[in-house]
Amino acid sequence: MTESRRAPSGCAMFGIYSGMFRRRRSASMSSLSRINGSPQAAAADSDAAPPNPAQRKAGVRDDSSLVPRPKVMPLQPQINGAAAAQAQAQRPSGDKSRPTKAMNGGAKAAAASPAVEYTGMAAELDKMIQDHQRVKGTTQMMRATSGNMMMHRNLGNLNAGASARSSLDRSTKPAAAASDRPKAGPGSNGYAFSGMGNIVGKPGEQLCRALSHRTDPEKLKEMGNEEYREGHYAEAVALYDQAIMMDPMRPAYWSNKAAALAALGRLIEAVADCKEAVRIDPSYGRAHHRLGGLHLRLGEPDKAINYLKQSPMDSVSADVSRAQSVKGRIAKCTDARKVRDWITVLQESQAAVSDGADCAPQVMALQAEALLKLQRHDEADSALRGAPRFGVDESTKFFGTTAHAYVLMVRAQVDMAAGRLEEAVATAQAACELDPGSREAASVHRRAKAVATARQRGNDLFKASRFAEACAAYGEGLDKGEAGSAVLLCNRAACHAKLGRHEKAVEDCSGALAVRPGYSKARLRRADCNVKLERWEASLRDYQVLIQELPENEDVKKALAEVEAKIKSQRN
Repeated sequence: MTESRRAPSGCAMFGIYSGMFRRRRSASMSSLSRINGSPQAAAADSDAAPPNPAQRKAGVRDDSSLVPRPKVMPLQPQINGAAAAQAQAQRPSGDKSRPTKAMNGGAKAAAASPAVEYTGMAAELDKMIQDHQRVKGTTQMMRATSGNMMMHRNLGNLNAGASARSSLDRSTKPAAAASDRPKAGPGSNGYAFSGMGNIVGKPGEQLCRALSHRTDPEKLKEMGNEEYREGHYAEAVALYDQAIMMDPMRPAYWSNKAAALAALGRLIEAVADCKEAVRIDPSYGRAHHRLGGLHLRLGEPDKAINYLKQSPMDSVSADVSRAQSVKGRIAKCTDARKVRDWITVLQESQAAVSDGADCAPQVMALQAEALLKLQRHDEADSALRGAPRFGVDESTKFFGTTAHAYVLMVRAQVDMAAGRLEEAVATAQAACELDPGSREAASVHRRAKAVATARQRGNDLFKASRFAEACAAYGEGLDKGEAGSAVLLCNRAACHAKLGRHEKAVEDCSGALAVRPGYSKARLRRADCNVKLERWEASLRDYQVLIQELPENEDVKKALAEVEAKIKSQRN
């Protein structure tokens, strides 16, 4: 009968880890034997060989998932004198591996063997140790009890939290003193690297604390609360995750994790965790209140009101009033959009954001679309850049296909106005695929493709010095797509300037700046054309703005100095 396997215990993991490094030393000694043929090296190699199966004790099963524990090799003494020089000469260039056992007398030298490649758990452990040695420059180890050890697969979230921490936070917090690190308790039967907390900074300190409290999820929750109060939200999420793994039926763990996720901008994930807390305990008022606030921020006032009314907190009435206000403003936005009243759409969408819908994709899209129609392209771009971006599948599942298709359609129009035509085409196509019946999305997709094609054709003609034809191509793009596309207007102005039509070039640059006041390329081109037209005062104003936007640009500095000198000479 085949004996069933079970997951390796902590001691078995230590056996894997120990055997891995001893195998590496054994490989080094085998290399010594092959290179030098020395009896000492041969003996060392034979010591590390696996025992004969006939010599094994009865009752020990053959499990290939565990690594045999060969004889421990002593630490290698430092190579001295001529032996060190000879060993260094035999070592391949760039090889930084540690020298093998020294040979006395200077007649024998060790050559480092190639590193043994490992896979699976052994490879992950090997990489952790190498990373630690590279950072700390030490292989010192300390004893630790098996109860203090956390499974390796659970370390990822805590290490990931380290990358989320800004470098400023890490630099301002002093390193923990060595005496503050967790000490090994009596009866320890494993090893852990000393200074482990310093591998990843502050999260490493939390890791050490988490190891000592891994059997107490309440301690992990308290540690997560502390990280949350200090603004370390990624670390808080990791600690709440560990608490949930140990006791998934505690609603407070899910609710607290939702708060940390919301602080990281992951609101849809936070909603899912809050719903889990409510599922576990339908009477948990804090989770209901938090869930209502999340739905309000995401622009779903009806759901927000439903959850808020189930919360016993004192601020419920004020929060419900805010949700009702957001509901009314979104309705006004929808009605005003139907009649193309973009000023009302802009005002109501901005008010909805102020009332609490600050992470609602549909509200932010309404605001951006209104700014776009009012020829305020830069502001529309800024509005969408400040909005949270959720994944397509995540948003479609949460908000629905029609709502997310509308957001993508507006984003495509903003990209097109900003000159990001390839992105505009791709985003508009995604909107059409989500909502094939939307005529608006189909129209935006057609226009985006037409503008992208016209610009590419105009660029090719301009490079061929066929400026008149390029000017016509850019004009065709303006007719088929966005009449106020700043990029196409600026490109056509370049064609006019090449043809000596500086007045028309100034007009196109002014049109581009009307929709994108921060478009430095168009302002610089207009200033140059005004110089050609000897409009010194107009060019001076543009160069003064440009020197603020591009303070390190030497060409702008030189042009400004020349214009100022010209104006001064005329006044004298």
